[in-house]
Amino acid sequence: MNGTGITDTIRADFDVCLAGADEDGALELATGLVTSGVSAEDVLLGLVAPAQVRVGERWESGEWTVAQEHAATHVSRLTVDAIASTARTGGTARTPAGAGPPRHVLVACSDGEWHVLPSHILTAVLRLRGFQVRSLGASVSPHELLSDVHQNGPDVVALSCTLSWNLPLAHRQIQTCRCAGVPVMTGGPGFGPEGTWAYALGADLYAADARSAAEALLRPWPPVTCGESSVQPGAVEAYAVLVRQRLELLDHVVHALRDVLPGLRSRSGMEHEEAADFLGRLLDSLAAAVFVDDERVFTGHLAFATAYLTARSVDPHCLLTLTDALTDRLRESPRALATLAAGRRCLTEQGADSGPHE
Repeated sequence: MNGTGITDTIRADFDVCLAGADEDGALELATGLVTSGVSAEDVLLGLVAPAQVRVGERWESGEWTVAQEHAATHVSRLTVDAIASTARTGGTARTPAGAGPPRHVLVACSDGEWHVLPSHILTAVLRLRGFQVRSLGASVSPHELLSDVHQNGPDVVALSCTLSWNLPLAHRQIQTCRCAGVPVMTGGPGFGPEGTWAYALGADLYAADARSAAEALLRPWPPVTCGESSVQPGAVEAYAVLVRQRLELLDHVVHALRDVLPGLRSRSGMEHEEAADFLGRLLDSLAAAVFVDDERVFTGHLAFATAYLTARSVDPHCLLTLTDALTDRLRESPRALATLAAGRRCLTEQGADSGPHE
């Protein structure tokens, strides 16, 4: 048990509810904590958020199917709404101390980002703190973001990104806000360790979680954006080439891996589409790594892919085949070659080359 009043038994019970897609059980447990005196913020950040991390881990390990992960996430989102509603009716929401009128915060997910729960939790926490919040949900395009900024005039845009291959798209959103003179606060693991890539893209602030975000917003903000993008023109050009070649490169790696990646052995069907999507995300992570000039975007995704394949009894040596196939096709792109070389070193260190070679 910790200081919030959320015990290990409670966490285990909530996990059971998520595993069984038990909406009633999850809502009763979570709202019961709030009515018993545990702060809604603690329930959101000490129960729901960590449970959702475990949901993702169960999917990654192969313990759960995609359908089970989606069902559990649906229950988590309903739980967030119920917690916020219970707290409001119980009068526990509060105005930011010493902050004057509540700030107007626009919350959105980066373009291409469909993991909406973190932004949903942030929205709930900020509202409980007394902020005026407008949430646009998942995968918001720069055009949609700019339109809403012009129509509603937020003081701050809070941008969520879970998957680092969406960084180039997030950059467009951050630059859109800069042009409109609105500061950008970022959050989510997609922005890298301690928000490294968020600052590289020109964001003004990175917050590790919703509580940190709320506390940061209580501090004075500059009247105009102060972030400065460090993305280099050469990186943008190299990224653009990879984007233009994506379909060609995907066809190339699909052909190279047809005999070693089970889902590709048939030329169509669900397994083929899932395997092709898996490879496409590896290409996207390579492109994003080139864009921000940081090999860790690619090597981090390779580490995930190794664990993902191993959990599904697929030889991760196929990832070495992928890096070699891409190296053969991208010899005129020094940035891509350097990133692929780093990826190959990472795979070798992980032992991906110890499996049987075809």
